[in-house]
Amino acid sequence: MNDDDNLDLPDLSSGTEMPVDQSPGVPAEGMMDEEEKSAADLAPVFDVPVNISAVLGKAHIDVNSLLKLTSGSVVELDRKIGEAIDIYVNNRLVARGEVVVVEDRLGVTMTEIIKDGDAA
Repeated sequence: MNDDDNLDLPDLSSGTEMPVDQSPGVPAEGMMDEEEKSAADLAPVFDVPVNISAVLGKAHIDVNSLLKLTSGSVVELDRKIGEAIDIYVNNRLVARGEVVVVEDRLGVTMTEIIKDGDAA
C-alpha cells in the first residue's frame, strides 16, 4: 500500500463516536419526529384497494371429487367448530377472528392481530 492509498480516519480510541450520515428528513434511530403522526397523514392511501379474505377452513380434494359436488354436498374443512378463522389482507395473514351474524349477513370479529413473524 502506498501513501496515496492511506485514508484519513478519525481516532476512535478515545471512545468518541463518528457522526452518522443520514438522508434528509429521516430521523436518526431512537429519535422521534417532533410532530405526532395521525390517521390524517395516511390520507393518500385511503383509496388504495385491498383484498380481504376470511378463511373458514381448507380442504384438499381431487378433481374427480370436485366434479361430483352438487347442491347440498358437504365438504369437510380442516377446522373445528368454534376454532378461530384466518383473516388475510392481500394474501397475507394479518388477524384471526370469529364469524358473527350482523342483521341477515355474516361478518367477522377480529380477536387477534398477527404481527410479523407470529403467523407460524
